[in-house]
Amino acid sequence: MYKILIADDHPLFREAIHNVISDGFPGSEVMETADLDSALLLTQEHDDLDLILLDLNMPGMHGLNGLINLRNEAPTIPVVIVSAEQDKQIVLQAITYGAVGFITKSSPRVQMTEAIQQILNGNVYLPPDIIRTQKSGTHRRMNDNPSFPPELLQALTRKQLLVLERMTKGESNKQIAYTLEIAETTVKAHVSAILRKLNVHNRVQAILSAGDIDFGSYLRR
Repeated sequence: MYKILIADDHPLFREAIHNVISDGFPGSEVMETADLDSALLLTQEHDDLDLILLDLNMPGMHGLNGLINLRNEAPTIPVVIVSAEQDKQIVLQAITYGAVGFITKSSPRVQMTEAIQQILNGNVYLPPDIIRTQKSGTHRRMNDNPSFPPELLQALTRKQLLVLERMTKGESNKQIAYTLEIAETTVKAHVSAILRKLNVHNRVQAILSAGDIDFGSYLRR
């Protein structure tokens, strides 16, 4: 079904994620590498890769610099970070630098499979437990992920507000459709309208700026 590269220097974790892919996406071709240089070479040899699962801390990465290098060398191949890192700012930076998702290594197998499926479907995946967590012991600067002005939010219909609220919880279109008991195509239409009305380019921008909204006050109007 898919052609996926696992780039991680821990053999046991490579084996574990390989098993997740084999069980969740039967028939997929899986390649493995343990450092950034090898990953870059493989992307040149296999420009038809559907996804790269990239560890932040393997040799050659130097943190998010490795992600930037990989995105520059292979801009058409989606990259998802798979890391033990659980700092919200690192997660958000990874998305800003071009990753299409962030999966924590402590995620249960079922959650990993759902996350990979969501990404292969063209969506962005963010770990909802981390996204909901504010930085502890620090005050957010006013410029960090500013919220939308009230007039933009008031332009959203009640259903669009409900969809946006579910988006901020890290739910996929399929999950939102199930929760709100509407068709997935209807959710997609609502998401497009939300992005247009809020003047943002993608789902991640909307989620980051909407994280602190009191949806109850808008839904009660």
